[in-house]
Amino acid sequence: MSDMLSLKEAVLVYLDRSGGLQKLVEDCKPLNETHQIEAVYRFCISVNPSDVIEVDPVLGDRVLCDPLGATALFQSVCFLAIKTLSLVEKIHTESQVNVILKLTHLPPFPEYTLDLCSFPRGHGPMRPVSMEGLAIAMTRVTKYTQGARFLCINDECPCSTGFHHIRVHAPGATESATVRNDFSCMTCSSPLKEDVKFRVLGDKQLVELIHIKALDALSAHQQSSLRYQSVTLFLRDELCNSMRIGRLYRVLGIPAYVQQCSGITWSVEANSIQPWEPEYPHEVSASFQQLLKATAGFRWRFSAVVAHCFGVDVAPPGLYNTLKLSLLLSLVQNRADAKDAFHNLDLLAVTADTLILDRLMTYSLSLARHGIRHQASGEMFASLSRDEHGVGTANIHAGSALLATGGICMLGDLGCYKKERLDAIQSVLESCTVSVFIPGKKYGEDADQQLSFPVHCSFWALTDSTDAARRSGRADCAILGTAEMGPVPVQLADAFGLVIQCRDVGGEQALLAQTFHTLQQAVQPGKHLYPSCWEFSSQDYQELVAHAQSVQVELSPGAEKIIHGYYMASRRVRTQSVKMSVASVKLMISLAEAHCKLCLRTQVLEEDAVIAVLLCENSVTLKHGASALIIPPDAAFPGDLGDVEGLQRRDETLDVLHQNILRFIYTYAPGAGAYITEE
Repeated sequence: MSDMLSLKEAVLVYLDRSGGLQKLVEDCKPLNETHQIEAVYRFCISVNPSDVIEVDPVLGDRVLCDPLGATALFQSVCFLAIKTLSLVEKIHTESQVNVILKLTHLPPFPEYTLDLCSFPRGHGPMRPVSMEGLAIAMTRVTKYTQGARFLCINDECPCSTGFHHIRVHAPGATESATVRNDFSCMTCSSPLKEDVKFRVLGDKQLVELIHIKALDALSAHQQSSLRYQSVTLFLRDELCNSMRIGRLYRVLGIPAYVQQCSGITWSVEANSIQPWEPEYPHEVSASFQQLLKATAGFRWRFSAVVAHCFGVDVAPPGLYNTLKLSLLLSLVQNRADAKDAFHNLDLLAVTADTLILDRLMTYSLSLARHGIRHQASGEMFASLSRDEHGVGTANIHAGSALLATGGICMLGDLGCYKKERLDAIQSVLESCTVSVFIPGKKYGEDADQQLSFPVHCSFWALTDSTDAARRSGRADCAILGTAEMGPVPVQLADAFGLVIQCRDVGGEQALLAQTFHTLQQAVQPGKHLYPSCWEFSSQDYQELVAHAQSVQVELSPGAEKIIHGYYMASRRVRTQSVKMSVASVKLMISLAEAHCKLCLRTQVLEEDAVIAVLLCENSVTLKHGASALIIPPDAAFPGDLGDVEGLQRRDETLDVLHQNILRFIYTYAPGAGAYITEE
């Protein structure tokens, strides 16, 4: 008894020091504003285990190792405080006080960490644990019983009135453990009957959490022989809707065994949830730092060399440079800002060699934090199943696009998709949302429902330009604006935003270079085949991309004026062929910011805007034909970069294109001279 009193005193001291008593007083005020009497009243108390241990080590051990026992101690102290201070007159018994302890954190020890890859999961005490993982499925929010009042059917028993028998939900308990009809009175052993009008309901949601490495089976990473299994989280009341499909979270929860009709399942009652992101290396390698110093003073060269040497495991340097640069820009631009707005860069490549481009995209996908390669036979957006842990409500499973949240979803060759799927892809690209229809009759609801989920990923796709030519019986034209885009309609190409035409500039020479490269890689894998080219490893590129993503940039006045001036001029020039939308401005700003990040700068300069304009103009020209701004097909890489002279020629060409863009703006955007500096 003395030990119990000592623990309750420690609880009181902690509540007083941490402000818990003051919060209890504030939480009780709304309860006095209503005349409705309920069976239980719920109070959430924030508990810092470190502070509790400083007050009383025994109490701290109880919080960490026996959460149910610790909850009973806090419940008793809170009830005494409510009665002593006369906070709520409607509370008559201790059982009416439903205390929920919200842990702020757990000690960073293995005993309190649950690796979702480890087995057996049920081994050891059911203490609070911390776990990290990816939300891959969730149900709609349903109701559960927080607490219920039971009365003895014997009128002569004192328990036939009052609040003597109160059933409250406990972690891991099912609905039948809280409410059923075979309870007996503790005083006279007569049957108990629920007083239904005092039942208190709460919100419940189920979420499936899985280890982040499970995505390796859907990405370009080397697959493991391990099999990953998700764990079911029970989210209740204020935690409902705090998780989103495809996001990473750190969850503090209490493992529990749940009795099902078919056996016993293992699940976790969530206690607190926080967004989580694993740590990635952000240091730029020594090789790229050396390149940065060597190219200092040349505003176009760093990104040119980075793109030129990219993907040498797949394609030789100099081949598909524009696509390589675009892939790097898309990787860099995948981020969410402080307002949780996602910045993406969708990409469609038009080529006659889908095999090499598919390999190049797959290689690039391995550099993304979250990269999903969609299989044509799999689910792209979302699917439904019946929940097995409750009343059979709809369980929404993430498809490839939702699993790739914050990263890249590679669609592959669009020629493998039917028209209905292409229409769905176009709808998602335009709205950035996925709609899921839930038939109410099938999943135990009164009415049908339509739910929408935001899509926060970039889409990569490719299409065979020779496919339509073969069907039409004519050869593909290499002139921009007349090239076929395979089975992709113009509306879908417009939805992608950035379209890159990968042309074989060298003809047979490029084909021989690619063949030689592939054979050398097969015979001597890992050997550096190009001594005159800078050598960067995949790890170097991964670190560069991770660092560039974290760079915060801002638009300079010069870059902003070029982007908006080009937009105004293009709207006037292209009034007949195509209308330039506001999405074009967003695309160019995104491209300019990504190029600035790739160059490891914090301010978007005019040279970044020039690259963005060239890529955007090439994309629009490919889809809708040329305009008054005449630029070469591969404007960003007009020649070979195999030596210093090639880099110098590119710099000179881009300087000329820069001046051409300014003249285009002056000519077709009246008033441009008022906001663009004369050069």
